[in-house]
Amino acid sequence: MPEADIARAAALIAGADAILICAGAGMGVDSGLPDFRGDAGFWKAYPALGAARTPFHEIANPASFRADPALAWGFYGHRLALYRDTVPHAGFGILLELARAMPQGAFVFTSNVDGQFGRAGFGDDQVVECHGSIHHLQCSQPCSDAIWPASAFLPEVDAAACRLRGAPPRCPHCGALARPNILMFNDSAWIDTRTDAQYARLQAWRAGVERLVVVELGAGVDIPSVRRMSERQRAPLVRINPRAPQLDGASGVGLALGARDALERIRSALA
Repeated sequence: MPEADIARAAALIAGADAILICAGAGMGVDSGLPDFRGDAGFWKAYPALGAARTPFHEIANPASFRADPALAWGFYGHRLALYRDTVPHAGFGILLELARAMPQGAFVFTSNVDGQFGRAGFGDDQVVECHGSIHHLQCSQPCSDAIWPASAFLPEVDAAACRLRGAPPRCPHCGALARPNILMFNDSAWIDTRTDAQYARLQAWRAGVERLVVVELGAGVDIPSVRRMSERQRAPLVRINPRAPQLDGASGVGLALGARDALERIRSALA
């Protein structure tokens, strides 16, 4: 990676008065989290689903909760426990430093449902989780628009079989099976009120920002929600992605690096 590109990224950040952090699954790789890249990567993380040749889009689907709740909650319960136990890597701390140094602050837009930005110190009022959060539940029916924290649910999972041991969570209003408040594939039952409120806070913040820089990390091209958000800002973009750093017409700089490595090098350049 040419040092000139690192210096260019640092200069774009130094010239801004606010930062929008846009993060995809690649952001969590340096913390040891799987990014489910293709069926092969997904099945490596969940061998029982690989043995059954169950692709990600079939288990990450409301239909899986109807067909086999223990399997569906085996998958999501394992992920919930994993994310609770994961310590955000050092790159999150660097982003928090950059955010706190900005005169007009910062916001996070992420497709990740893992809650890692909150664990790293970003406030609830600074984050948009465009696909929802595994740390919140909703009714699987749903019987109402209620969303509640998953903190009382402590899943015990048979990892070898990818099945939940014990009872799954239930809706406190009607007693039906509860599910994560996550936007899944073929999902017409996702309750989006929490995410809509996050979007509204982002829009209010964005309206008051004069000199924005976008730092995008680990955002994939297959489901390009994060990349599109970055490009829509019409602001200088620092795109950090070891596999797809191309800017696709946006102005800025692309860094073919992992998130932590790139952020550490940018911090050194800023210093």
